[in-house]
Amino acid sequence: MTDSESAAAGNPLNEFSGCHEGIIENFNQLERMLALLQDSPGSGEVRAIAQKLVAFFRDVVLLHHAEEEQELFTAVMDAAADEKEAAEARGQIKRLVAEHRELENMWAQIEPAIKKLARGKAADLDRETAASLAQKYLAHAQFEEEIFLPLSARMLSKNDLSALGLSLHMRHQQTSTSFYI
Repeated sequence: MTDSESAAAGNPLNEFSGCHEGIIENFNQLERMLALLQDSPGSGEVRAIAQKLVAFFRDVVLLHHAEEEQELFTAVMDAAADEKEAAEARGQIKRLVAEHRELENMWAQIEPAIKKLARGKAADLDRETAASLAQKYLAHAQFEEEIFLPLSARMLSKNDLSALGLSLHMRHQQTSTSFYI
């Protein structure tokens, strides 16, 4: 592994970018499921995609939003060198948080139907909302990748990145405390 590969592997911003790849793939699957519902609504593939989407949103998307809002956005705001930089970051963060809430609300609207599909049952899925959710999430991820993560990379020093990486590592640790008497 070269020094640049090693540095890239240790950069916590890559965790957010890597997560976007999975999110994009899953929202592409939501679009695929919508197409399948037209042709073969009772297929095993619809059920499998729906099962994966329910688990994915709960286990990955919501965690990703929380980590961005509690860790990344805080680190970026703390790293702002001046008011101009802080204002730029604040505006982008405000937009991203609003998009998180909108996307989560859209998911909440279609989740009951997707859960039914995941159990192999017929469901009245609001296809317009589902398609809009997929498209909006893809645009959201693109904005983060092309605009916000590059801003974060410019603003965060090596020490900031190290602190962010440690903070994310600690969040991911499954800790159990043993008590001894």
